[in-house]
Amino acid sequence: MPKAAQVVEVDGRRLRLTNLDKVLYPDTGTTKGEVISYYARVAARMLPLLADRPVTRKRWVEGVGTEDAPGEAFFAKQLEPGAPEWVRRLPIEHSGGAKEYPIAQDLPTLVWMAQVAGIELHVPQWRFATDGERRNPDRLVLDLDPGPGADLALCAHVARLAKAILGDIGLDPVPVTSGSKGIHLYSRLDGTQTSDQASAIARELARAIETDHPDIATSTMAKSVREGKVFIDWSQNNGSKTTISPYSLRGRFQPTVAAPRTWDELDDPELQHLDFEEVAQRAEDGLDPFADFVTSSADAALESYRAKRDASKTPEPVPERASVTAAGPLPRFVIQEHHARRTHFDLRIEHDGVLVSWAVPKGVPESPARNRLAVMTEPHPLEYLTFHGEIPRGEYGAGTMTIWDSGTVELEKWRDDEVIGTFTGTGPLGRARLALIRTEGSGEKSSWLLHRMKDPTPASPSGSGSTRRTRETSAPSPSGLRPMLAENGTPGLARTMREPWSEIKWDGIRAVGTWQDGRFRLHARSGTDITDRYPELTADGAPHFAADDAVVDGEIVAMDSSGRPSFGLLQRRMHLTKAREIEREVVRTPIAYHLFDLVHLDGHDLTDVPLRDRRALLETLAESADGPIVVPPVFDDLDAAMETSRALDLEGIVVKASGSRYRPGIRSSDWVKIKHTRTQEVVIAGIRPGKGGRSGTVGSLLLGVPDDGALRYVGRVGSGFDERTLRDLLERLTPLRTDENPLEGVPSADARDALWVRPELVGEVEFAEWTTEGSLRHARWRGLRPDKTAAEITVE
Repeated sequence: MPKAAQVVEVDGRRLRLTNLDKVLYPDTGTTKGEVISYYARVAARMLPLLADRPVTRKRWVEGVGTEDAPGEAFFAKQLEPGAPEWVRRLPIEHSGGAKEYPIAQDLPTLVWMAQVAGIELHVPQWRFATDGERRNPDRLVLDLDPGPGADLALCAHVARLAKAILGDIGLDPVPVTSGSKGIHLYSRLDGTQTSDQASAIARELARAIETDHPDIATSTMAKSVREGKVFIDWSQNNGSKTTISPYSLRGRFQPTVAAPRTWDELDDPELQHLDFEEVAQRAEDGLDPFADFVTSSADAALESYRAKRDASKTPEPVPERASVTAAGPLPRFVIQEHHARRTHFDLRIEHDGVLVSWAVPKGVPESPARNRLAVMTEPHPLEYLTFHGEIPRGEYGAGTMTIWDSGTVELEKWRDDEVIGTFTGTGPLGRARLALIRTEGSGEKSSWLLHRMKDPTPASPSGSGSTRRTRETSAPSPSGLRPMLAENGTPGLARTMREPWSEIKWDGIRAVGTWQDGRFRLHARSGTDITDRYPELTADGAPHFAADDAVVDGEIVAMDSSGRPSFGLLQRRMHLTKAREIEREVVRTPIAYHLFDLVHLDGHDLTDVPLRDRRALLETLAESADGPIVVPPVFDDLDAAMETSRALDLEGIVVKASGSRYRPGIRSSDWVKIKHTRTQEVVIAGIRPGKGGRSGTVGSLLLGVPDDGALRYVGRVGSGFDERTLRDLLERLTPLRTDENPLEGVPSADARDALWVRPELVGEVEFAEWTTEGSLRHARWRGLRPDKTAAEITVE
């Protein structure tokens, strides 16, 4: 049986970790959990070396294997489908079109890469600029690779020869024992050379060493001339090539690392490669040969600013190094009126040693009724807080710059897509609570909305005396909210929660409802608009909430003749798109919308308001509604909730902490689901043709669950279908037919006559238990789940 996933929070990001006990290095017994732990331990040293570089991962999903049975590996360049939305990604053009690459800018991304068995991390010598364009390389690398008969000691000798030459031209290198065979040498570049020019420098250096020491060194790539010599590979400075990153693990049979070393260490005749535990301990002990090599994040952020300005021609401050000393406990801001080609305002906020900047063509809005466009520009140095003057004609940003207002900011939120704070200025702005919300693009030239919020911010309108405060936002986006999700749990776990209550787990599909401008719209969990499928909830302005706008969360439920929820009946409704078919099923299969949360009301974001207060507001709001709108009761007694759920023959209950906030798109331990029967969401990957009475249709479905980047076979299901369901499944699966088997681990008996389909449709089955081989025992079909995507599916 597969081990349950572990959901952890890393620097504010929720990560689902699986198979932590899986052995990735059989020779040493090193597990995936230990690999993840290693990357977390060295992150502070490694992340500055990865910053803004596209990462190619070399993945060993089943481990590196042994010398007798090596594991299979593959390079992953393009970002995997199903990667967390918060992983930063940027495109690189290829012959077949642009591919998005991940950028390892933080610890959660590094941990995620290790979770999907990205053991080796490879990067180029250049970085992306803040506008998404490639910069010139900021480092030069030489790969010293020992040929047959040569060893690491000879590589160290050649490294010292290269060090002398590089030092003479001001490019003092840092050595890295590669963890594989040889040594890498890194030198800092000032960013003025192109990749081709850096390659030329490296090539000439390699040739110079070869000329002076032909008996021990070669710059020729032909393997036939490498016997007893060290090959000086200069080609990895090419802009399209990558090198294993310092601090990266290697996919060797031992968990060795591309380890930064000191030159004193290279003098040791017993020099050896280091394993991951040695490198992690060195990092924790503060040994960092790259300490003087890495550009600070503030200096890196200012590269675009410096590139656009000539300090000899503009009065603007162009410091050689970023000043990262804050003046006080609160960040500072400045708003400058810029009389350039077109007069506009520049809003700049102190953050991480620079002024993050936006151009605001029409200035700060005077009231919450108006929003203004803001376009992100390059970060500016802190010295710009007091700059005013005339930028000469012909220079970047030519025109007169004056200070409109300046002061400090009490920041409430700082994310890469949203900034909220209360600004206290000494000029026209005065005191204002402002929100910046990114709407399109990333980095320089990205578009943002600048919104002036009401201040003081109103307290929770429940009248409960809660100290939590609502946050006023612009009108809600109909498809922008991703529902909060529950983790699996047990009654014992639920009883440890703080002030919990229980809700029935209704056998329906999740839907977010948005009431705005007198119209109600429904969106599935995936964001798909399903408004037209349920006209009894949305036609003619239903449900007529007594509010200007609202966003509610709930479950659409179909009722059988006895008034009990039926997921089977709901299948008749959830797929329909034709108006005539929908109209017929409205009568034959009535539904109700069971509401359990309210996340936006009359311009106020309620996600930070405690659940008990959101619930009180929801009940008041629902009193005004017509149509099949229901707010089911909650239970203070968990056992009573379980008994009621069992009596209704339902799936189970959800236990919630009554003081919890709403966390969109997050699977949170504040909500725990407890089931009576075992169910599993699955991806349909194949059809076994029917025989006898099912001839010409589906005999059984072959099922998979995503696991470490692959789709793992978990068995088949052949019961629980009626004729209508079989016809519907065949109609939906036929266009998805493919000759390629998308599953891993299918027994030959099941694969013999299988008709494979692209793994796009998601369904749900009941089952008795997991077998020791990881298959579903006695699976029975429950229905399709159009509200889910294959990438979302996990082992329940």
